[in-house]
Amino acid sequence: MFGYIIWDVNPEIFSIGSFSIRWYGLLFASGFLVGQRIMSHIFRKEGLKETLLDSLLLTMVITTVIGARFGHFLFYEPEVLLKNPLQVITPPFAGLASHGAAIGILLGLFIYARSKKINFLWVVDRIVITVALAGCFIRMGNLMNSEIVGKVTTMPWGFVFTHNFEFTQYPRHPAQLYEAIACLVLCLLLFWIWNKRKAQTPQGLLLGIFLIWVFGLRFGIEFFKENQVAFENELTFNMGQILSVPAVLLGVFFLVYSLKNKDKEQKIFTDASVEEANRIG
Repeated sequence: MFGYIIWDVNPEIFSIGSFSIRWYGLLFASGFLVGQRIMSHIFRKEGLKETLLDSLLLTMVITTVIGARFGHFLFYEPEVLLKNPLQVITPPFAGLASHGAAIGILLGLFIYARSKKINFLWVVDRIVITVALAGCFIRMGNLMNSEIVGKVTTMPWGFVFTHNFEFTQYPRHPAQLYEAIACLVLCLLLFWIWNKRKAQTPQGLLLGIFLIWVFGLRFGIEFFKENQVAFENELTFNMGQILSVPAVLLGVFFLVYSLKNKDKEQKIFTDASVEEANRIG
């Protein structure tokens, strides 16, 4: 057997009695906190009052958790959703689906944009920068939990997950790390594109790139991952791949839309009086 990496990280940072702080929870929360700072920077650069951020952060937290939980049960354990729907919002929040989170975030941001009279595509284009970074943090949390592991590999960077008793025998692809790196690169790319044009960034461009990149790579990386639930073993493509196809197609739609309308005025607000009230200065 060739070289491999022993992954022997304790999922818990520390514990006091029954109370514990876990790496996953810390990284999950960090995604929101760092994302809030990025959005604060974007708002300042584009001349918007940061008071709009409080409700935006709350929207992101609620819709991400509920969407990810609902998506997990809807796509992977529908029988649990039918028997006990309250389990979606009941701790511990074990089981989160990124496709469900994406749907929840888009719906939540649509409501937020309507209430603040902000152009929906403007706010989504900025949010996906932070969502890409949060995706990196979450996949690193999965790595710390030794979950969502890859298939057996002879590559020298294969991980032996000593804390995952179902998959301790052979080195496996660190699929969590693959996705974490992909999300980090995407975050840097999206921020660079936004930073070049800021308020003049064609609306829908960053969203389109995000959907194509995240779910296109997700489709490919799934070939290196173990299926999450048993019924996927009977499918040609697993559930993560099936759900990624419409997300990529939606990304293509927004990318084409943004390029067709790149020369139009990129309005932030849908109401002139609201825009004036929320401008700095």
